[in-house]
Amino acid sequence: MGINSRKVVVVGCGFVGSSSAFALMQSQLFSEMVLIDADQKRAEGEAIDISHGMVFASPMKIYAGTYDDISDAAVIVITAGANQKPDETRLDLIKKNSRIMKSIVGEIKKREFEGILLIVSNPVDILTYIALKESGYPANRVIGSGTVLDTGRFRYELGEHLGVDSRSVHAYIIGEHGDSELAAWSDARVGGLPINDFCELRGHFDHDASMEKIFDHVKNSAYEIIARKHATYYGIAMAVCRICAAIVRDEQSIMPVSSLMRGEYGLEDVVLSIPAVVDANGIETVVPIELSEKELAQLKSSAEILKKIIKENS
Repeated sequence: MGINSRKVVVVGCGFVGSSSAFALMQSQLFSEMVLIDADQKRAEGEAIDISHGMVFASPMKIYAGTYDDISDAAVIVITAGANQKPDETRLDLIKKNSRIMKSIVGEIKKREFEGILLIVSNPVDILTYIALKESGYPANRVIGSGTVLDTGRFRYELGEHLGVDSRSVHAYIIGEHGDSELAAWSDARVGGLPINDFCELRGHFDHDASMEKIFDHVKNSAYEIIARKHATYYGIAMAVCRICAAIVRDEQSIMPVSSLMRGEYGLEDVVLSIPAVVDANGIETVVPIELSEKELAQLKSSAEILKKIIKENS
């Protein structure tokens, strides 16, 4: 059937799925969007509601569909799954959401789908690994949203701290999208300067305390938002949109998506976030950035945690 580069499918119409669909409609990346949900009426309602905003954006065919509508899609965005509750970690969701993921991938495999699978459901690294193994697709075509949002939060916090546009901050959160993630401070740059040099340029000299405070804000962002409004969805919806843009525009953008490690940093057979070149084929290549010995040890520890959980749940 081939791929229609202007078609996207969103599986799961909860907060994250519907927010992603809304953001994708506004992005003008696609001309056709299919919404799929276990609750067909919910998918229909979201499709109708979002369609009513097209007059303020650009023409697009938006409809509630079935898995029979997926074959020629460029990207399938999977957001389906149980939500993270207050005091619940992303990893607590594993048992419920791994069953849902296996079911969805089973349906996708029955069709002649040749595009990119973008996994957003949490815990995203583990579910991306499950989707990769269950689908049998090449690793470049199965990617997770990973720490793209965490990295966005990180750059935002650094921009606020330093009084600069966050888009001029180049710094990554890597590893698990969750409690064992880490900030790659060694690689962080602002305006081409190493992060500490730029901090001193702005009158900040207590680096360790600031680094700890900023990273804690980033790591605990989701918990703080969930405590206040019971779910996070706008930030991740915009991250989904950004990843889709890199794919359909064949941008070769570098972003920290979840991908299968194949020897990078000595890691094998685990999915986690390291910066990667993202293009029309999904992941073109992983970009192993410079890490200190401490950061490398933290990354390996993050990988071991993920491997242990997969082993316990396989």
